[in-house]
Amino acid sequence: MHVWFSGGGTGGHLYPGLAIARALTRLRPEVQPFFVGAQRGIEREVLPTTGFPHLLLDLHPLYRPQVWKNWRTLRGAMASWSRLDAAARERPPALVVGTGGYAAGLALLWAWRRGIPAVQHIGDAVPGITARWGARFTRESYLGFPEAARYLAAGRGRLRDTGNPIEPPPDIRPAGAEARARWGFPAAAKVLLVFGGSQGARAINQAVARWVEQGIPKGLCILWATGRGQHDGFAHLDRADVRVVPYLSPIADAYATADLALIRGGMMGTSELSAWGVPMVIVPLPSAANDHQSANAKVLAAAGAAVHLPQADLSAERLDTEIGALLLSPTRLAAMSEAAKGRGRPQAAAEIARHVAAYLSR
Repeated sequence: MHVWFSGGGTGGHLYPGLAIARALTRLRPEVQPFFVGAQRGIEREVLPTTGFPHLLLDLHPLYRPQVWKNWRTLRGAMASWSRLDAAARERPPALVVGTGGYAAGLALLWAWRRGIPAVQHIGDAVPGITARWGARFTRESYLGFPEAARYLAAGRGRLRDTGNPIEPPPDIRPAGAEARARWGFPAAAKVLLVFGGSQGARAINQAVARWVEQGIPKGLCILWATGRGQHDGFAHLDRADVRVVPYLSPIADAYATADLALIRGGMMGTSELSAWGVPMVIVPLPSAANDHQSANAKVLAAAGAAVHLPQADLSAERLDTEIGALLLSPTRLAAMSEAAKGRGRPQAAAEIARHVAAYLSR
């Protein structure tokens, strides 16, 4: 039985599909996942390492500021349609699972036109164009943030509040002192985790660099992932209480170390930290589509799990004020940790897989 997964462009659209596919094959070993993605997305690098068969298409997003470039979008979609038909003759899908981004849009449209049932995962508090449009005809939509429901037009599909599919924390988590020792941090230190995704967040990196140079609070250690492409510019700040690395893998070791995190507002990072119960200071990417990262940050701040810090207000001085205040209030940090756990859905991938398996059994 073949189930197609389509989504990508960014890790936030690809990794949920991989998590669901792996959970589904554990539940239903006879299911054979097949991934459809874009040649220009992160899936080009990631999918060949997964062992899943896949098809990469010449797909493009909608060019909204530069509308004259949309001829590429149309041309790519038309050329890719016949490739989907050919793939379906070899691997006829019983179901198509969309996980967002422009890579999912064509596959969902193709499934609809071919009469193949489809479901989708919607990761952010404000759904993107593909998700809003797809909710009109997909059979089920799995919501990473329940607040997304208000933006979705009533269709024939069911909306399910599942959370975002992530790698769940281990049942037995490493002790904080043990986790800190891996990075050479004192057992009694408070640890701030800083990361902005695989490519890093330049604005966050620059503010943290100035803060480190000016002096961070006593007793604070920083575990700072700059992104691979930016590491050379900040590596000179590495020292005993500030570990500067290009990337964190496995990131679970970093989550186990952290008392607090400074991050962007992407759905995967915020969902993983929530599951681990790590309070967040969220600096959303201002240029994110539909400003969805700000929406994620506001939702988590309203829940008491995070502090929303707009990038326009980001500075070394503001970091010192905000994080210093949190460090001086263990009660507030503990409350934020509990609020984060309350928003966390560590078993979301397994839950979504159960819904998909139930649909396949109809």
